[in-house]
Amino acid sequence: MNRSGWPMAVLGLVLVMTLLAGPAAATPQGLFQKVGFDQHLGAALPLDARLRDAAGRSVRLGDYFGKRPVLLVLGYFECPNLCGVAWRGLLESLKPLALEVGRDFDVVALSIDPHEGPAVARRTRDGYVKAYGRPGAEGGWHFLTGTEDSIGRVADAVGFRYVYDPEMDEYAHASGVVVATARGVVSRYLFGVRYPRTDLRLSLVESSDGQIGSPVDQLLLLCYHYDPTTGQYGLLIMNLLRGGGALTLGALVGFVVLSRRREVRTAERPPGPGSP
Repeated sequence: MNRSGWPMAVLGLVLVMTLLAGPAAATPQGLFQKVGFDQHLGAALPLDARLRDAAGRSVRLGDYFGKRPVLLVLGYFECPNLCGVAWRGLLESLKPLALEVGRDFDVVALSIDPHEGPAVARRTRDGYVKAYGRPGAEGGWHFLTGTEDSIGRVADAVGFRYVYDPEMDEYAHASGVVVATARGVVSRYLFGVRYPRTDLRLSLVESSDGQIGSPVDQLLLLCYHYDPTTGQYGLLIMNLLRGGGALTLGALVGFVVLSRRREVRTAERPPGPGSP
């Protein structure tokens, strides 16, 4: 490039950097530092929190507990970005499971936007119930709204930190699913927008205290453990190694016993004709 081209190149670079920095500059300082999802394993949910269901009725959060585990999802129904992706990810994981919404567990979605009402909750619920596509499961899907105070109580209990950005007119928030026991105790977290089916199934089985799931699921719980740093289940390598070592030792003992018996039988067998 000749010298006459340098000023235009520098000007273009400055322009690109300004455009890229524009959204960040418009974002309030420290906004995203206030957003997060802290694990409060073992915490009790505020079951007395007053909310509204999709029909506009006044309900308690505890109305959806007492019988089976609950998947609690926080976000907002008209979210233009993250929530839709996360909900599709959850649906993709739920649909192939043998465990069923409304029979083995419930799904409770709570909007963090106090301006959202029953109408949008009902419309959103109907869409996901249809997408789930299992007859009779509609009784297990619950989409709730509430006041800022009641929403805040639930969010604080599960460590869900979010903040409203007035310039974007959106909520900045994390993404994940809280798995709670029938008693309303936080049992597990699944983070992100895609939820491995094994993690989802095992978290529900574990949260049910063995009330749901197959014997295979119970066996898998012995082979997997929950890692709170990742919000996922990992294979217990040491247990497998120990199990493998035990199997190997058993095989060696069996081989020695069989070999010894074979030697004894050979020694006791009478010599055949022509034997010296």
